[in-house]
Amino acid sequence: MTGQPEPSEPGGRRLDLDPDTVERDLIKLVLTVVELLRQLMERQALRRVDEGDLSEDQEERIGLTLMLLDDRMTELRDRYGLRPEDLNLDLGPLGPLLPRE
Repeated sequence: MTGQPEPSEPGGRRLDLDPDTVERDLIKLVLTVVELLRQLMERQALRRVDEGDLSEDQEERIGLTLMLLDDRMTELRDRYGLRPEDLNLDLGPLGPLLPRE
C-alpha cells in the first residue's frame, strides 16, 4: 500500500464519466480552440485592412463571416451554459490562453 487514496475513495483520482459532463467539457474545449482561431483571424483581417491589402468587397465578406461565427459561438455557448470567460483556459505561469478583447 502506498498511502495514496484508491480511485474509489474520496480524494482519490476519479474520472467523472457522466455523459452530460463529457459532452459539455468536449464542447468547451472545441469552442476554446475555435475562439482562439476566430481571434487570430480577426487580428489578421484588421492588419490587412490597415495595410490596404483588401478590397471593400473582401472587407465586407470577412466582416460578415466573423460576425456570423461570433453569433454561432454565442448560440453554442448558450446551449451548453458556457460564458465567454469559461473558454479562457488558465495556462498557469503563462497566463490565460485567450487575450482579452
